[in-house]
Amino acid sequence: MANLQKITPFLWFDGRAKEAALFYTSVFDNSAILSSAKLEPGTNVVAHTVEFELSGQRFTALDGGPLYQFTPAISFVVNCESQKEIDYFWERLSEDGEQEMCGWLTDKFGVSWQVVPTVLGELLIHPSKSYAVIKALLTMYKIDIEQLLAAYAA
Repeated sequence: MANLQKITPFLWFDGRAKEAALFYTSVFDNSAILSSAKLEPGTNVVAHTVEFELSGQRFTALDGGPLYQFTPAISFVVNCESQKEIDYFWERLSEDGEQEMCGWLTDKFGVSWQVVPTVLGELLIHPSKSYAVIKALLTMYKIDIEQLLAAYAA
């Protein structure tokens, strides 16, 4: 038996599971569609499951119909080492979606993402400086690392 990851996010889509998996695998490096199967072969049911991997993290997508929708109560964090990475993921994931405050966005499938710099955690550690960093962060949609560093240094 294959070595399975302990926890796999399972995403419910309304007829767009394969489209979403193809989109996500085009955005992230080290990504691929692993399998795609009809749930009820030989019927007119168009429900599918799609297993895919994004940067080494496995996901399963299901075409489960309109019963459930995504909310921002669950989101995926994309940790970025540079402004170039933030810019790339922000533009790609928010394409035809909604850009929100503090690095949050909702993609065209309704899935919520947080595109954040890895340095943010370090900037929030110092109690005397964290307020200025948070204040700067609250003015941003796409996060700007230089503005956060300037707030920290002030």
